Formats: sequence, structure tokens, C-alpha cells
Amino acid sequence: MAATSNGVDSHPTESKTCTPKASFSLENILGNDHESIEHPGAVNGSGSVASGWDEEQTKRPISDGYCVECEDQPAQILCEQCADSFCEVCFAAQHRKGSRKSHNTKLLRDLKDPSPQKKEPNEADADVSMEIGTDNDSEGEDWEPVIPGRAPAESLNSQSAVCSKVGEWFVERSMYIPLRLTLGERKYLRLLEAALSVSEYTDKIDTLGFAHSKPKRIVHQIRELCAIMSGLLLSADYKQGQELFQDRDFQSNAEFYQSIFELGRRHKIMNPDKMRTTYGKLIYLLQDSQMPEVKELLSFTCVKPIKTVHSVLQEHNALDLLHDELITVATKEIYSEGRSRREIQKDIKSKERAIEVLSARYERRGLSQESLRQCLYSIGDNHAFLRVNRDPCERMITYLKEHFHPSQAPDSKSSLAIRSGKDGARLSHDHSKQYAYVLQSLSLWREILHDMFHLWSLTEEDLLSETISYRLRDTGQGLNRVQASPKTSRMMYSILHRAQKSVGTWIGSSVIHMGDHNVPNALLFIDKYTQIYRILLPVCNTLSQIPSLAKRPALRSYIDDEFGSPEKLTREILVDFFRHGFDGSGADNFFDAGSCIDGRLTSVWNWCSNLEKKRYFPIFLLTGFVGFDGEW
Repeated sequence: MAATSNGVDSHPTESKTCTPKASFSLENILGNDHESIEHPGAVNGSGSVASGWDEEQTKRPISDGYCVECEDQPAQILCEQCADSFCEVCFAAQHRKGSRKSHNTKLLRDLKDPSPQKKEPNEADADVSMEIGTDNDSEGEDWEPVIPGRAPAESLNSQSAVCSKVGEWFVERSMYIPLRLTLGERKYLRLLEAALSVSEYTDKIDTLGFAHSKPKRIVHQIRELCAIMSGLLLSADYKQGQELFQDRDFQSNAEFYQSIFELGRRHKIMNPDKMRTTYGKLIYLLQDSQMPEVKELLSFTCVKPIKTVHSVLQEHNALDLLHDELITVATKEIYSEGRSRREIQKDIKSKERAIEVLSARYERRGLSQESLRQCLYSIGDNHAFLRVNRDPCERMITYLKEHFHPSQAPDSKSSLAIRSGKDGARLSHDHSKQYAYVLQSLSLWREILHDMFHLWSLTEEDLLSETISYRLRDTGQGLNRVQASPKTSRMMYSILHRAQKSVGTWIGSSVIHMGDHNVPNALLFIDKYTQIYRILLPVCNTLSQIPSLAKRPALRSYIDDEFGSPEKLTREILVDFFRHGFDGSGADNFFDAGSCIDGRLTSVWNWCSNLEKKRYFPIFLLTGFVGFDGEW
């Protein structure tokens, strides 16, 4: 589901320009004397869609023992026919189809020294050169063994499955967990949202045939937005506003504007359901501000690195906090389902004690106990995010495995088979093939949502890169910014490879659309997958409440008369969802949607749009369903 570049309707507004006299930062305003935190990863990108290489990587010579394809991962597999050494991800990508599929291989660890344990590749840096773009998504739908002899990927149900040591998991995870906003920062977040809501930035910039120079228009709109924020700050706190904005010098207060924009980006990553009409405008503004000619005219940059848990702790040499044995207790999420009040209160008290102990133990100059609590709360927010967004995928996988056999169906009503042209389906699968197709799609979504914060970090690096330009193009759904996203693409192919290993086979196309008319840029790509929980969570909630509905005599009579029994009702909903939520439908033409990676999500959206026509729709209404837009 693509969106126009304008994102939302904007309203014209008049703003009084109030500008600064002396250099002020948001940290000074909030009483925080910390210096700017340097992000652990540098922004770098390339304009090449097909190869996805970074510019500096292409100049680096290939070292012995590294993959010949991506050149930055240890070689693990030797292809005897190609006489080349590949990492696991690149080998799976290059030897997936055709004559290469039957090539003989040897594990390099067996050739050199069988004693060392194989080291897993760093998926964050995996660089897979694969074709991104148009493909006939309905072609090549066959059973594809990914890598014979490989063990399935470890389950994501427990945190220990991600890393062998809990401390390593927290260190790796914290690099991409944004720091929770403080109470003072939320005041400035509201200021930013108010300014963005009245700004007409995309309406005036993303247009064709404008008379004036685009860089000058961009600079004018950015300065206008900064002036609006200045006026709002002045009205909210007159004394502070007078001290901050007395002249018309935006450059001297660059750090203040950078901090305000960073607050919005950080808040959106932690809360994908927020800023749904303003974040796109913000990120496009920052994307334009990175243009060299705009920087020259503006005289300051609007972008600063996102403040993460890892960057805060690393700045003050407090990373040992993430290895402390109490970190698990201090950041765990406390569940209430099926537990007594006594057990819940006991967990709450133990968590509060752990937080107080850790904040007192690692307090040091420049890093207060309150800042440490914010770091611990932020990690806890990540756990809550995973539960809300990733766990519905787990629950749907459980429903699939509990109610359906992977190879055969007992009767036609329980069969998941679909046929092209029937009931809007675009694909033709028998029961076993559709079962595997649904399972691999849900597994892929689970993997994506598990690494959503990491993906979002790479998305912003691609969008805000100074070396990757975009072009305005009419994609059929309005003007959109079409831009290559090499870092996000590499991460997605790494996630895809992990999902392929977990299911053992792959059905349909493995094309990931990014930088084309289907998915113009990384922003629209990440927005697609933040909506998965909005689809699956209402379905899971309805299915889980059917037994409680059946306990009411009147509703039980309705269910028995209409569907036969609560069990048959549950089966009917699941059969329809697994059939027509994954049938390749939903596109405007034959070449879109289908069985490609993004087409699977398009099919589910199409099923959602037809839900009110289903005969079991009243059951959804009885369980409190009001829509798939996240409002409950």
C-alpha cells in the first residue's frame, strides 16, 4: 500500500519569524549538560539498486577467507563448480535456482580445521548482491530447498535464542533501541508535531514544473518551519523564548533544531502508531536538508544521530550494566493473563528493586540514576514492542499448526487449497503447498518485526544519506520519491535467508521490491511492515474470545445455528484467512502483488478490505472489533 509523497493534507498558516541570538541546545533547556552523542554507525549509501554496494566498500580489496560476493563476511561454503567461496547468505542467494541449484559444495571449516565451531555471520552487515526490481511474481512457484543439511533457525520465542549469552543479546539489541523521551522532552515533541501539522512542506516541494529553484524552495520551507517552532516555543514559555530567539540567526541555534527533530524520529521508532500523518513530512524535510546545495544555503544541518541506549551507556563507560545479572529482571515485561494478583505484585516489586539497585550501582558523574532508569525503561519498551507486534505472528503460526495438517486436509471445508481465478485468487496451490506458503509468510513477518528497530535504523540511514539521491515519479498512486535503499535491502535479504532456513523450503518469488513503483523508498517499505500487528492482532483477539462468547446462552444459540459450533466457527475464520489472505490478490494489475515478499502483505490487506462481506463478520463486532487502523 503506497502513499503519496504529500502524505497528508496541509493547511496554510501565517507564522511570525522569531530567531535566536545566542547558541542554545535542547539539552541546555532541559537542564542536561551532556554533549552530543555520536551514533555508532556512520551514514553511507550508494545509488546502485542492483548491486547494493557502498561506495567505500567497492574500493576495498577482497581479503583471503572472505566471501567473493559481499566481500565483508567470512567465507563458509566452497562451490566446487564455481570454484568460489561464499558466505551462507550469498550462497543461498546465488544458488537458489537454475543450474547452480545442483552445484556441489563443501564447508570450509571441514577443509581447514574441523574443531573450531562455526561462527554465525553478522546479519546486520551481510551484503547480498541480488536483483531488486521487477519480476513476474507468479512465475517460478516451486518447492525450493534453501540449503540442504542446514539445521532450522533457532526459535525467537526466548531472548536467549538470539545470542548465546544474555549480556551479548542486550548489548547488540541496545544499539538500535532509542532512548525513551523524558517528561521535558515530550513538551518539545508536542511543539514539533504542532509545527509539522500546519506545515505545507511536501505540498510545495514535491511538485513538477515549479518556476523557482528547488533548493531555494527547500531552504525557505525549512526556515519557515523553524520559525513556526520558534513562535510556538515563545508562546509556551515567554522568558525562555525571548532568551533563545532574539535575532534572525537560525545557524546559531542549529543544535536546538537538530535536537527537536531527533526527538520526533526517536518517538516514532518507539511508537510506530504515533505521528502517522507528520513523520513522513519530517523525514522528507530532513532528507532534503542533506542535499549539498541546501546545506550551503541553510548554513547548518538538521540531522543528528538518534540517541540510543547503547550510545548513552557507551559515552559514560557504563556498558557493564547490560552484562549485569539483574538486567533481565529489571527489563522484563510483567504479564497479567492467567496469574493471580499476588504473583503480579511480587514481580512488580522485584522489577522495581532491580531497577533501583542497577541505577545506584552504575551511577557516575554525568550519568544520573534517572538517566539509567530511562535506559532500563527503554529496553523494557522494546520487550513490550515485541509482544504487541511480533507475538501475533507467533499466535497465528500456532493456530495454523493446531488446526491444520501440513500435508493433507480431512475434508474440503478444512482444505487450504486455492485456485487462480476463483474467489479472486491469483495463485494455484494445493493444501500442502498453501500450508507451507502461509507458514513461511508468517515466519518471515515474525523475523522482520523482531529486527524492526534495526531495520528502522538502516531505513533512516538510507533516506538521510548524502550520497543517494531520489527522483520524483508518478507510481500510479501519486508522486512519490523513488530512491534506492541498499542498506535496508541487504538487511532484508539477510532476514529473508534466516526465514528460509527456518522453514526449510521456499514457495513463490523471493523478490523484495524496494526503489521501484511498488515500494518507492525505504520509508514506505518500513511503513508497510509496521501495520502487520494492526491486521493480525484483531484476528487473534476475535479468535481468542470465541470460547467466552459461547458461554452466553443467546450467543451460543446463534453460533450453533449459524456455524454449527464454536470450534467450527474458529475453523471457518482460519480457513478463509489462510486461503484468501495469502492468495496473491489485491493488486491493480497482474504483475503486482502475487507471491513476492511484499505481495503477501498486499493480499492480507485485500482480505481486510473484504471482511465486512464475510458471514462471520458479526462475530468480529461482538468481540469489540472496530477496524484495522489500530483504534480499539
